[in-house]
Amino acid sequence: MQFQQLQYFVAVAETRHFTRAADLVHVAQPSLSQQIKALERELGADLFRRARGNITLTDAGMALLPLARRILADADTARHEVQELAQLRRGRVRLGATPSLCTGLVPDVLRAFHDRYPGIRLLIEEGGSHDLVRELARGALDLALVVLPLPTPSPALTTVELLREDLVVVSSPEAPAPGRDGRHVRIADLEGERLVMFRHGYDLRELTVAACRAEGFDPDFAVEGGEMDAVLGFVRAGLGVAVVPRMVATRSGHGLRVTPLARPGLHRTIALAHRSDVAPPRAARELQRMLLER
Repeated sequence: MQFQQLQYFVAVAETRHFTRAADLVHVAQPSLSQQIKALERELGADLFRRARGNITLTDAGMALLPLARRILADADTARHEVQELAQLRRGRVRLGATPSLCTGLVPDVLRAFHDRYPGIRLLIEEGGSHDLVRELARGALDLALVVLPLPTPSPALTTVELLREDLVVVSSPEAPAPGRDGRHVRIADLEGERLVMFRHGYDLRELTVAACRAEGFDPDFAVEGGEMDAVLGFVRAGLGVAVVPRMVATRSGHGLRVTPLARPGLHRTIALAHRSDVAPPRAARELQRMLLER
């Protein structure tokens, strides 16, 4: 049974005339008649009673008609659904990002994407770069914003650098300003400070600890194990200072003193990653374009 045969059958059933049905489906009348006969042979039953000027449905034809209409309607729905996806009216994007990027970079881009494509669902997963790379590899994410270099380089992933971001020191305005002059902080100055530190697996933790050890000391932690919001809250409460991305400090700086790091400072490179062996869906590719053009 062919889809086209069902179209021809419904057209004849609705017009009760082979020639008019052929005009309706834009096919020659002999071809339509041949396809109807082929359908009848496949089903093993006549679908129409053919009399001069009088075409009626047999019992078999009456049984098939609602089923054929349903099949054609479902096919039309399927076609419409696919077109909706192709035109970015519906669908989803699964984006992974580190918590600091969810605070700093992601909100503005997602707002612009949602304004342009309100029918696309945005599914966000927060995690460290290591976790996000794993989720990308198993197909649970379409795109991920990660910090380079990756903890475990993977040839199965494609990464494109987005930006290089400065890190700054945040502290409570009620506490003494960190550093010697209050305008800049050297990494060496952190030896005399108590730090509010992120949990293990956090890219910022590894970067800060490595920088301190390069200066010959291990940092002193006042509190450790938090996510970004918790770290900022502990700093506001005066428990210590923290090294955070400038974007986060700018967006969440209420109640915080922000002090730049003295040159050469600390930086991190943000990249957009996706699987190399599978092209991202259309909606994900559009979000990718907006991130790269931001």
